[in-house]
Amino acid sequence: MKAIHNGTVLAEASKDDLVKIEGNWYFPPSSLTENVTPTSPTQYHCPWKGDAQYYNATTDGGDKADAAWSYNDLLPGAADRVGKDFSGYVAFDRSIEITE
Repeated sequence: MKAIHNGTVLAEASKDDLVKIEGNWYFPPSSLTENVTPTSPTQYHCPWKGDAQYYNATTDGGDKADAAWSYNDLLPGAADRVGKDFSGYVAFDRSIEITE
């Protein structure tokens, strides 16, 4: 699967390597391209996942602030709730195209 914005691939991985949580596909950190960087100052806390790290994306069409997020330090029970340790996995904003 691919995460694409303005024709630029931001992440690519096999569907088997992704995790789907609350309607969002989470890509493994190794699947990210150099166009996605954890440089966003945006903060968010999920009551069952923990603190999110937001990512910005750079494409030929310009920058996309807060294009993605991840949970690097999961709260106790979060991985059990999903059935997989998804710490560091990255989900993309709904404005980013996810293709199979």
